[in-house]
Amino acid sequence: MITDEKIHLSNIWKHFRTITKHRHLVIYNCYRAGILWQGLRHDLSKYSPTEFWVGAKYYQGYRSPNEGERDAYGYSKAWMHHKGRNKHHFEYWTDYSRETKQLEPCPMPMRYIIEMFCDRVAASKIYMKENYSDRCPLEYFRQRKNHRMIHPETANILENLLVMLAEKGEKETFSYIRSIKKK
Repeated sequence: MITDEKIHLSNIWKHFRTITKHRHLVIYNCYRAGILWQGLRHDLSKYSPTEFWVGAKYYQGYRSPNEGERDAYGYSKAWMHHKGRNKHHFEYWTDYSRETKQLEPCPMPMRYIIEMFCDRVAASKIYMKENYSDRCPLEYFRQRKNHRMIHPETANILENLLVMLAEKGEKETFSYIRSIKKK
């Protein structure tokens, strides 16, 4: 546990409320996508001491607390803990290539791509608040697209889902996701 005086009680409550609200939105999205069980297990590591206390310390309300930890130390231990335990993050899906002997992105299984989509939509709603539109998750993805180590197949599937969301809305996109999940 972090014992720094800089953790204000209000930040503990605000951080708890933010991650819980986010998690509940992801659960709802996962239900709509046909992967409720995954949604119920989504981001439970955020309540672990390793992630929770850092999140409370660097809580800002408009971006991930991991960015605040990166600002302070140049990296985020909480993020490294989180991405190593949550398969809906493309960063989890890296391994050393037999050919290149370097860390390379691996294709993600569809059920985790779907959870990642549900997560991105929920995160956009949490951080964008009243400025959210169905284009926000796509814009966020495209702004950072060329700076990520994500498998091209995974990136294409996610981007196609985000484009569908932006152009056709949630109802049609979640209906489509349920149909591809069955395959």
